[in-house]
Amino acid sequence: MDKAVALLSGGIDSPVAIHLMKDRLEITAVHFHQRELTDEKEIEKVKDLARILKVKKTYLIPFTAVLKEIVAKCSHQNYYILQKVLMMKAAEIVAEKEKAKFLITGENLAQVSSQTLSNLATITSFVSLEIFRPVLAFDKQEIIDKAKVIGTYETSSGPEICSLLGPKHPATRSDKENIRKELEKIDFSLVEKSVTQTEIVR
Repeated sequence: MDKAVALLSGGIDSPVAIHLMKDRLEITAVHFHQRELTDEKEIEKVKDLARILKVKKTYLIPFTAVLKEIVAKCSHQNYYILQKVLMMKAAEIVAEKEKAKFLITGENLAQVSSQTLSNLATITSFVSLEIFRPVLAFDKQEIIDKAKVIGTYETSSGPEICSLLGPKHPATRSDKENIRKELEKIDFSLVEKSVTQTEIVR
């Protein structure tokens, strides 16, 4: 069976995405946490979701330094786009370690600012691996109903902190070249370092 790395956020969408792909691919999950700014509840929530989903291996990657770098050096309205690109690049590093060919996300079209067609196209352009987005065109209620069936809804319904450093008015459209210039401001060694500091849960 081919391998994939799935981005597990702790929200409602990504566990459903993993569930939909788990019989087709051998999945390793990655979660990008902000433990320095939050607390252990974020980590425990993701561990619980991984157990429910029967994910055999989860990378818990500290990402606060990377996110602070975005805030310090880049246009704040592009925060969510840059955040997702850098998470994808970190996931690609994990995929190389795990010999995985694909990435999986719980992105759902136009549900939040980074998930407009324009922004998804921009994000994808910076990622070399194939990305599966199994809930991309789902209605939100469909995702909620599925989460209840598979037993992740209650756990996922807790507070989300992915927007902790984000802007009030994020960009809903993006230009690939503009985002490329923004990414050049980022010290990519911070992304690589974050992966080396991973806690792996089996």
